[in-house]
Amino acid sequence: MAYAFLIVGLLLTTVAVGNLIAQNRALISAYSEEFFTSAAENKRHAGVILLGAEAQNFFDTVKPVEAYYPIYPQEGEEIGSLAFPALDEVMPIIQGTAVLNLEKGIGHYLQSVLPGEADNCVLAGHRDTVFRRLGELKTGDLVIIKTSAGTFTYEVTEIRIVAQNDLTVITPTDHAVLTMSTCYPFFAPGYYPDRYIVSADLRIDP
Repeated sequence: MAYAFLIVGLLLTTVAVGNLIAQNRALISAYSEEFFTSAAENKRHAGVILLGAEAQNFFDTVKPVEAYYPIYPQEGEEIGSLAFPALDEVMPIIQGTAVLNLEKGIGHYLQSVLPGEADNCVLAGHRDTVFRRLGELKTGDLVIIKTSAGTFTYEVTEIRIVAQNDLTVITPTDHAVLTMSTCYPFFAPGYYPDRYIVSADLRIDP
């Protein structure tokens, strides 16, 4: 009789473990599907910035600088505003370039420095929303950014079109640079692998 109870107990335990494994596999499968779907969405929507493996590996080696910002902003927070005086436009800057962040404004790439700091500050925006008029900027135009650290005035120095995996867009600089990126061409439907890049240097007025 004892053996019978033992066998029944083992069978019930085996069934329970099997059910638990099946549930875990289902959860892992669902999580994986959600993760890769999000990754695909990010590549499609946040494709305004470089999200290829090479770019990500590069950014993994870069640490944010917090000199101007004692309290580093959390992803999804509004960190300031960006103005194009020549276009009479003012837009919010959101920390991060995930899909939801880019729907709220211009996204700041998390692993680049924040506005005003000495290095390459990378911003991304959709070509049909916040950066729809980026192509109207000209060399010499001003870009004014206001954050908790102060007001920073940049002057456009270079405009170019590059492939999405062009790492020169995100390389470190020896001075404060603002790099703005969006998909190109502006009005063509669908996803395109080219990027419209506007670079601006921080002005140090005497």
